[in-house]
This record gives sequence, structure tokens and C-alpha cells, in this order.
Amino acid sequence: MIELPVVKAEPRIKKPDWLRVKLPTGKEYAHVRSLVDDHKLHTICESGNCPNMGECWGAGTATFMILGNICTRSCSFCSVATGRPLAVDLEEPERVATSVALMQVKHCVITSVDRDDLKDGGSTIWAETIRAIRAKSPETSMETLLPDFKGQWDNLERVLAEKPEVVSHNIETIRRLTREIRIQAKYDRSLECLKRINQAGLRTKSGIMLGFGETEDEIFEAMDDLLEAGVHILTIGQYLQPTKNHHAIIEFIHPDQFAKYKEVGLAKGFRYVESGPLVRSSYHAEKHLFPL
Repeated sequence: MIELPVVKAEPRIKKPDWLRVKLPTGKEYAHVRSLVDDHKLHTICESGNCPNMGECWGAGTATFMILGNICTRSCSFCSVATGRPLAVDLEEPERVATSVALMQVKHCVITSVDRDDLKDGGSTIWAETIRAIRAKSPETSMETLLPDFKGQWDNLERVLAEKPEVVSHNIETIRRLTREIRIQAKYDRSLECLKRINQAGLRTKSGIMLGFGETEDEIFEAMDDLLEAGVHILTIGQYLQPTKNHHAIIEFIHPDQFAKYKEVGLAKGFRYVESGPLVRSSYHAEKHLFPL
């Protein structure tokens, strides 16, 4: 296993009241929990410790994570395990498609770990998963939250050729902090990825987290960079530190400031902006299916 970089310890900041969430309960939550367990599925809801898991699973939806649950990258914000992934599971696309059909979801979100160990970056499994879902649930729309495929754009094109309704790739943070937060990623490579998604004629989406010490002007600059790359949809949420070995929270952003960022983002030209302390990439994803 690759050890996460140890960031210098900072005094822990008390979590404010607006970040309190209810424990997941209810009949629908139990139903989704059962499907995920029975079909041996990985969800970013669990692996990413998402604060909205109770709300989303309670509504009968989940964000599926394909290509295993071990990532080849070691981003300092992410709680997904880092190390040497297992072999690709060739039956995974069919299992995911079966679960989507059983859940009867109208809009399905799929993401994956980074598979830099694979020549195709996992893009073949990505394409097969989309096709399998379409075969079993032709009325279901899809959002795919993709990696950057290390800039090997033929792998990205393999997924884009399946034309999912929304395609996401998160820049996660501002330019200045990218090397610190996303150790094996590149800010401009992510912008190029988003530009290519837009040029394919697809709804293009990206997201950033706040609380790493970024300034307001740097956030506005990131917005401008995303708009220039052709991004239609922007999500902005609060970073929450998974463990003491992950990057420290520098600041909790007040909901009023998130509201300001939403207002500014819409004024700048984004078609849709989700901005709030508990917002994550797939939050309210079904609302992002506006006409292009």
C-alpha cells in the first residue's frame, strides 16, 4: 500500500452547526443498502464518506464506483484507499446494470477510482458499463464522473463515444493548491479534459471543494477557467477531513458565502450551480439534465 502524505498537524477546527447531518435510516435506505451488499458493488457514497448518503440512499439513489475500490493515486483530500488495485472484474458492468434496473432509478451516476495501472485507464470497462445500463434500463439517463486518463485522450474518447447525458471531471481545487491537494494530477490537464468533453457536444460538469485556504479571487479565477473550457455545471462544497493523515481543514465556509458563489457563478455564465457546505459532485444530479 502507498502511504498518504502526512500533512503538518493543524489545530482541529470545531465543526459548525450547519454541517450536522442525520444518520442514514429508513426503508428506502435499507433497500439500497441491501442491493449494494448483495451485488458486491462499490459506491463513492461509502468510500468517500459522503455526508449526503442518508438523503440520497433514502431517495433510492446511489453513485456507483466502478473498477474496484483501490485507487492508484494518493490525493490528500480523498478517503478512498490508495494502493495496488485488484484485477479488473469483467462481470462488473453487468452487475451494475442489474442493480440500476432493480433500483428503477431514472438518473444514474457512475464514477471510478483512477486506474493508472491499466493501459486503457479503465475506459473499456467504463464503456461496457454504460452500454450494459442502456441495454437493461433504456429510460435511465446517466452522469459519468471521469478521471483524466493521464491525458491519454483516446481513452477519454472511448467513453465519450457512448454519449452519457452528463460528463463530469472535477478540478477539486484552485490552480495554486493543485499540486498540494491532487498530487498526481495537473490543473491544465483537467481543463483540457473538460474542454474535450465540451467539444464532444456533451453536458460538461466540474466541481471544487473549499476550505483549503483558497481566496475569493482564486475561486473566481477557477470559475473563469472552467467557463473557458466549456463547463456548463459547477458544484461547490466544503472539504471535510476524512482522517488526521489527510489535509487539514483550514477554514469552514459559511452558507452565506456559498450562496454568494452560486450567484457569481450564474452571473458569469454557468448554466447550473450547486453551492453549499454539503454539496458533492453527484448532489441533485438529476437536476442537471437541461437542454443544451
